[in-house]
Amino acid sequence: MTSGGRSRTAPSGPRSAESPERAARVLVAGVGNIFLRDDGFGPEVARRLAAETPAMRDVRFVDYGIRGMHLAYDLLGGVDVLVLVDAVPPDAAGVTAPGSIRVLRVRPEDLGRGASLDPHGMDPVAVLGRLRSLGGELPLTYVVGCVPADVAEGIGLSDAVTAAVPEAIAVVGSLLDQHTTT
Repeated sequence: MTSGGRSRTAPSGPRSAESPERAARVLVAGVGNIFLRDDGFGPEVARRLAAETPAMRDVRFVDYGIRGMHLAYDLLGGVDVLVLVDAVPPDAAGVTAPGSIRVLRVRPEDLGRGASLDPHGMDPVAVLGRLRSLGGELPLTYVVGCVPADVAEGIGLSDAVTAAVPEAIAVVGSLLDQHTTT
């Protein structure tokens, strides 16, 4: 995969929707703006996963950057599990240190109706919240997030967020182990 948004997908043979052995169709989506320092966390994790992970049946790693409409339409194409990788704000429960990794499970009731989709931007809540109005359903969704240290203009992750990338890759790997077959 490249930062241009291309994905790496392992070829898969025919499958039946009724087959219990059917692997889940998993999309690992890196989102964020690489020109706002730590907001580029999601694209960096997606890029590294695509480069370092052996090909897996029915798993795609995609750097969506700030292309929210692209993500929305890809979700309409049939995804069973979405792992969204993004920079996330500190939480009220005390996870505030830059570089801290948080894993969140997103449910439809967490999203409300969602804001309007911006064809030139990325608001994950708006993208996921609008799936139903586009004719889709929210798949089983996780957010693997990292608390940023610096979201000022600039290219490159801060030291704290760079150090968190391997942990995020391991967390995504664990989620893939739970939701894929070999």
